[in-house]
Amino acid sequence: MDPRKPIDATAAGSMIFLCGLWGTQQVAIKLAAPDMAPMLQVGLRSCMAAMIVLLVVVLRREQGALRGEAWRPGLLAGALFGLEFVLFAQGLRFTSASHMSIFLYTAPVFAALCLHFRLAEERLAPIQWLGIAIAFGGIVLSFSGRGGTPGGDTAWIGDLLGIIAGGLWGLTTLVVRTSRLAQAPAAVTLWYQLAGAAILATGSAVVIGETHAATSLTLFASLAYQTVVLSAASYLAWFSLMRRYLASRLGVLSLMTPVFGIGFGVAILGDRLTSEFLGGAAMILSGILLVSGRDLVTRRKGRGSSLGNPSEAEAVR
Repeated sequence: MDPRKPIDATAAGSMIFLCGLWGTQQVAIKLAAPDMAPMLQVGLRSCMAAMIVLLVVVLRREQGALRGEAWRPGLLAGALFGLEFVLFAQGLRFTSASHMSIFLYTAPVFAALCLHFRLAEERLAPIQWLGIAIAFGGIVLSFSGRGGTPGGDTAWIGDLLGIIAGGLWGLTTLVVRTSRLAQAPAAVTLWYQLAGAAILATGSAVVIGETHAATSLTLFASLAYQTVVLSAASYLAWFSLMRRYLASRLGVLSLMTPVFGIGFGVAILGDRLTSEFLGGAAMILSGILLVSGRDLVTRRKGRGSSLGNPSEAEAVR
């Protein structure tokens, strides 16, 4: 299995852009929620995005990978990915979007822990563990004291579903990173996951009766954006990065997403910017610097990371 590269300027810049896109997800879903339930939105956007990605697979002549040895881990990754979004959408019925963001973004911690014990090249140094702790603490602080939860005494149910969804996200990363999917084309890996989300989320919406939809320009625009930009293009870019860089570092960089999410919430939905958010944002950025800064300094000194030497990094396609 080819070793991945530590974070460089290209990866960092790409992740900042992707996190900005992902930070709009909550806003897009909330804007369309009066016209369609979040569960059904997730199912429909995943179905349409899966068709787009399948077309990309065919145009690139990569469909052979769908019939190869990657199909078993592909089904597993799809099931985990789909169940994650089912729990995420259902959790929003009990708890607030801010609480869900806290617990969903425990995913990088789960992924880093799993990969640390599974792969030698993904092992984290003590300073990087500290960075993860500080970054995650910043997420908690960012959302503390922000409004009430719609579920009242049942809010813990949504929080628990969010934690489980975060764990499933981390497990999905582990499956992709340690199976045949690691060598599969990024579009094939993404197709498996989108197909899993389409089947599980749409099926769940039908079973629990969340199928009402009212046509509106807002709904069409939101679904188009969620489908083409968020579910297809951004995830293709994400999986391409995962094939080239250390997954645990990319996962920690994704902790910027809730910061962007709050920013867009303030700008578009009129959320109030709090001191907790400002303090939490500073902690998150500091934690990211501790995790990715070590790799950047090591590369500049030309010594190679303790997680993989320069020759190994150059071997990555």
